[in-house]
Amino acid sequence: MTSSPNYVFAAKLSEVQAAGCTAVHVNGHTVALFAHNDQIYAVDNRCPHMGFPLDKGTVKDGILTCYWHYARFDLASGGTFDQFADDVRAFPVEIRDDEVWIDVAPPDDLKGHHRERLRVGLERDLPLVIGKAALVLLEHDDDSVTPFRVGLEFGTRYRQAGWGQGLTILVCMMNILPYLNQEDKPRALYKGLSAVARESFGSAPRFPIRPLTSNTTDIPTFKRWFRQFIEVRDDEGAERCLVSAIRAGADDRQLADILFSAVTDHRYIQIGHVADFTNKAFEALDIAGWDLAETVLPSLVTAYANASRQEESNAWRNPIDLIEILDDAFGRLPQVVAQGRELRGQWPGHDDLIPILLSDNPRDSVEALLAALAAGAAETELAATVSYAAALRIARFHTSNEFTDWDTALHTFTFANAIEQGLRRAPSIELLRGVFDAAMSVYLDRFLNIPATPLPQPNGNTADTAALLAELPALLNRQQQVNQAADYVARYLFHDGQPDPLLAMLGKLLLREDRDFHTIQTVEGAFKQYSRRRGADAGNHTLIAASRYLAAHAPTVRAQEQTFSIAQRLHRGERLFEG
Repeated sequence: MTSSPNYVFAAKLSEVQAAGCTAVHVNGHTVALFAHNDQIYAVDNRCPHMGFPLDKGTVKDGILTCYWHYARFDLASGGTFDQFADDVRAFPVEIRDDEVWIDVAPPDDLKGHHRERLRVGLERDLPLVIGKAALVLLEHDDDSVTPFRVGLEFGTRYRQAGWGQGLTILVCMMNILPYLNQEDKPRALYKGLSAVARESFGSAPRFPIRPLTSNTTDIPTFKRWFRQFIEVRDDEGAERCLVSAIRAGADDRQLADILFSAVTDHRYIQIGHVADFTNKAFEALDIAGWDLAETVLPSLVTAYANASRQEESNAWRNPIDLIEILDDAFGRLPQVVAQGRELRGQWPGHDDLIPILLSDNPRDSVEALLAALAAGAAETELAATVSYAAALRIARFHTSNEFTDWDTALHTFTFANAIEQGLRRAPSIELLRGVFDAAMSVYLDRFLNIPATPLPQPNGNTADTAALLAELPALLNRQQQVNQAADYVARYLFHDGQPDPLLAMLGKLLLREDRDFHTIQTVEGAFKQYSRRRGADAGNHTLIAASRYLAAHAPTVRAQEQTFSIAQRLHRGERLFEG
């Protein structure tokens, strides 16, 4: 009679003692039984690292060593001594006469265990551990927020320099998750989380600055102080202002106003990265929860204080002084915005503005933007128009340019997108300056379109959209299929191909490549822009731009995909050691 309903018969005691080790099948489990130092031990026979049978291993002094990669485990508890592996499941054992019985009750809190394993993978930059954890956690109630939140907290706490590319990639991956097929969602999480681990590895932690002890200061004063401290590159003073504003109850819109105002106090700081990082930090909090604001937002401040400023750049000063043009425009902004407020909803749109933004006269661009505001263009409408102009620079990028010039176009696009999203969150005259900065960067990028690659046009021929989509992966297995990829995407869209399968395919093709920060930014930004232009020519052009950038940066070695495929096969229970 069993002492617990979860205990089941496993083997004859005498047979286990005679063999020293044997593998048995019990209630769907393959269990390795070991006779060691007059005790019987039972562990899952599948090594938690890569699935090798542990009954092929050796036991010495109570330590079980796997024969394949030499992962070591405490035979009694199953705990691993090698963090690249995992704890192997150990089953409680009872001896009843000449019989070995084991407790096969399911383990407690499987989700909690893999959440902890994810933390270990982040701490030690173990991509396989991260991949396995992402697969289990996403499978559990289709919960992507839990692993995302773990990665967000880790990245903001354990990288001294604060917010960087890794966290930005993580947020990009969460943003494209809804567009992906189910099978690719854990792959996206893995890519984002492993990017955080890689960037944080070896870094000192970030020690936060405490808020002011008095909370009597109002939010406008904190905003003014924050901008003053950033102006003189004092990150400690600025961080204390920001964390004090958070503690004083500033809401998401007020915090966006504080930060985005400082982002645009100088021109196109750090070639747009700081604006993009700021936008991604706010999007991260929208996903993970605003209870993390005091951890997440201060991680941005060091980048603000240390950022390059284009007032110091020759390209923005000569042969045309763009800073002088912008300063004059900024002085006119309040009056122009007030004038146009009475005409909101009457602006005819971007069709006439786009050619001016893509021209070679920066004064004309600035005057056209001011005229649009006076004619009733909302801040977000103006920002969206500049974002589209920036996307067209990529869509029309000629491959006679140097390869690194792709990044120049990308920086303008992601900056314009960040400013647009910021204005949708917290519109202000200060942030509106960023739209003009983005327009000047579009102007400076004009050389990328000399000559301009023509945008694909409908030709009246029919096309099999399913076949076009199916052929894209093979096309991007070859280098520099830039124009060909654009042609495939254009023909798919022109022939009424459904957008959702195309977005899923572009996401899949992005994820199979090794991480490239700028390519990820491009595709994620294009998806965001397309979501507001779905079915329109401007939306199609944005996806054409994304496909061209992706094709230019493919194929890679795909080492990260190899690691994830191992995690995926292990998750399915495959026997990797058999080939």
